[in-house]
Amino acid sequence: MSPTSQLYGRTLTHGTDPNQMALTFDDGPNDPHTMHLLDVLARHNAKATFFLIGKYVRQRPEIARAILAAGHEIGNHTDSHPNLILVSAARLRRELNDCGKALEDALGRKVTLFRPPFGGRRPNVLRTARSLGLSPIMWSVTGYDWSAKSAPQIYEKVSRQVDSRHKPQGEIVLLHDGGHLAFGTDRRFTVEATGKLLERYAARKFVTVSGLSGDNSKPHNPKGLG
Repeated sequence: MSPTSQLYGRTLTHGTDPNQMALTFDDGPNDPHTMHLLDVLARHNAKATFFLIGKYVRQRPEIARAILAAGHEIGNHTDSHPNLILVSAARLRRELNDCGKALEDALGRKVTLFRPPFGGRRPNVLRTARSLGLSPIMWSVTGYDWSAKSAPQIYEKVSRQVDSRHKPQGEIVLLHDGGHLAFGTDRRFTVEATGKLLERYAARKFVTVSGLSGDNSKPHNPKGLG
């Protein structure tokens, strides 16, 4: 479950250009916080990547469409957010296929990026994802926003990791616009912290995951969509 480990197969964890940063948001779409995030990102002319849960996409497909229309990237985060280390091969394939179908029905196109819930993966998880045309995406910076008590707490955790990097790189930051336990999870702290991070790192270019430069495990589809 270590986000940067390559033990069970290559995954994208970061880019090499320190002038770039990729914000990623898991567990949406989520009303109203996903839409609030889109407003914040638009104000800063920033692009991001959203890894969506299939059951929520079926519930609010218009939010998924709004993410795409705003120029952001979308990935598969399974249909119901299980820990994929613990599921059968049949359940794994069903989770990926069902989420993929929900996204294709909502967006009118396939997605080609995938992030495992909790970061949980074993060799079969990555092999199955790739057999379905999905590129596995992890992260280099963790916001810990699922347990944060305030926006400054999220902001400090992210900035401390970014600023302490011995060798600057194109960070992939893990945040959440929703919650896997329930639709409507309160993510106002994440929305506020995102605005502060966009201000702090305004000199960097905020790009989608597929927009990151220089990593040899880069997704094979430059747009993250088929």
